[in-house]
Amino acid sequence: MICSTIQKEIVDVCTKETIKAIIKDLDGDYFGILVDESNDISHKEQMPLVLRYVNKNGELIESFLGIVHVGDTSARSLQKEIYSLLLDHSLCLSRLRGQGYDGTSNMQGEKNGIKSLILQDAPSAYYIHCFAHQLQ
Repeated sequence: MICSTIQKEIVDVCTKETIKAIIKDLDGDYFGILVDESNDISHKEQMPLVLRYVNKNGELIESFLGIVHVGDTSARSLQKEIYSLLLDHSLCLSRLRGQGYDGTSNMQGEKNGIKSLILQDAPSAYYIHCFAHQLQ
């Protein structure tokens, strides 16, 4: 357990099993996404993605799906990364029913924001502004 390679492998296996359990709990049902972007300590842009869905027991679930390093924070680039992450986990865009972002123009822009780009491909993915950022 001392070797960093072994530790990384254990973390990777735990991550894969946890995500498998999340996808199984979702069971092909409708879901929403919450996405943000921020710089990490090394000043690299990171984009975390959280799934929101109601499980078979009627409970609202929010589960962290992953974090992606993004070199470009344009709306098109972030859209591509979101689609890639969803596809990696066999999540169908046609099941997307909600999207939530902060208020930056690349996220919520009416013509070129991620919100609008995703709505073109998934018209039922309604946008909700994340007001939690205003509390900071």
